[in-house]
Amino acid sequence: MSETRAFCPRCGDPVPERPPESDASDPIRPASTVDLCRSCYFDDFAFVDAPDELVVEVCARCGAVREGERWVDVDARDYTDVAIEAVSDALSVHVDVDDVAWQVEPEHVDQNTIRMHCHFTGVVRGEPVEETVVVPVTIARGTCTRCGRIAGDYYASVVQLRAADRTPTDDEIERTEAIATEVVAEMEATGDRNAFVTEMGEVDAGLDVKVSTTKIGKKIANRVVEAFGGTVTDSETLVTEDEDGNEVYRVTFAVRLPPFTSGDVIDLADDDDGPVLVRSARGNLKGIRLRTGERYEAAHEDGIAPEARKLGTVADAEETTVVTVEDERSIQVLDPETYEAKTIARPDYVDPEAETVPVLKSRAGLHVLPDDG
Repeated sequence: MSETRAFCPRCGDPVPERPPESDASDPIRPASTVDLCRSCYFDDFAFVDAPDELVVEVCARCGAVREGERWVDVDARDYTDVAIEAVSDALSVHVDVDDVAWQVEPEHVDQNTIRMHCHFTGVVRGEPVEETVVVPVTIARGTCTRCGRIAGDYYASVVQLRAADRTPTDDEIERTEAIATEVVAEMEATGDRNAFVTEMGEVDAGLDVKVSTTKIGKKIANRVVEAFGGTVTDSETLVTEDEDGNEVYRVTFAVRLPPFTSGDVIDLADDDDGPVLVRSARGNLKGIRLRTGERYEAAHEDGIAPEARKLGTVADAEETTVVTVEDERSIQVLDPETYEAKTIARPDYVDPEAETVPVLKSRAGLHVLPDDG
């Protein structure tokens, strides 16, 4: 290799000539730049820049890892992979190194300390180089924002399940609890770490569900109404101010279920067509006439709550013996209390070959119910 009149500015040794084309084509290192000789260059050369130590903050309750201002859920039993990722992000390699390769060997010192042995190889100025650095990683236990709020019984909205002129049934309460759990799970699946149920508890009038955000409360309330019918009203209550002086409100979503629910048998006021078995209270109340088997739907102005009295439910029905089918409109059965043979209306859903049928005895008389309730 030929030598130029250029010398190392540090030791005075000649510096090997660079290819001519590099002088014109390298905008970062112009031709006037004087290089150090090999010895002086490698005296100052730092292959890897690594921190003396790293701290990874982990939530002691849920295991989430803090990344900057965010907490991120990780699916890990230990934090070796998390520590490796943290070290990878913190290390940097000199820009002059080509063909870089590295591997890491974690050494578990104790429950909260992992010593990372990182071995690097590469090529600089045509010469192979290698270096090993050790970075201790400390796992610091803390509490994430979400767990802190849960521990502090924080909630932004409450869903109150109530019913008109009655208390919600066990099925309505259980289904509302399930809906709340489903909605929170859906929000968590989208990455929303602020989604949680603070508390669910039965009260004398129904059920109260306290949740972490107003959005979740609204979703739960609307979904309950979709399932059972009814109405939702909301109201705000000022609870505090945040650090910026903004007012913070808590929202109550009052879900009021219809007075009648699926499976109720009702006697409509000012109606001579006989009792109705309620099938649905969503939209307008819908059901089946127990005298004829014809479908019933409340008028628009009556909606989900037509004026009526409750006679019983399908759970009150008793199985009784069919004595005879008299004609298309009448059937003779045994009274389940007195065992007397009684002729009653035969709705079109009654199988003429049936030997027994479910009947409901009420102040309106004896009526045959559908087999499916």
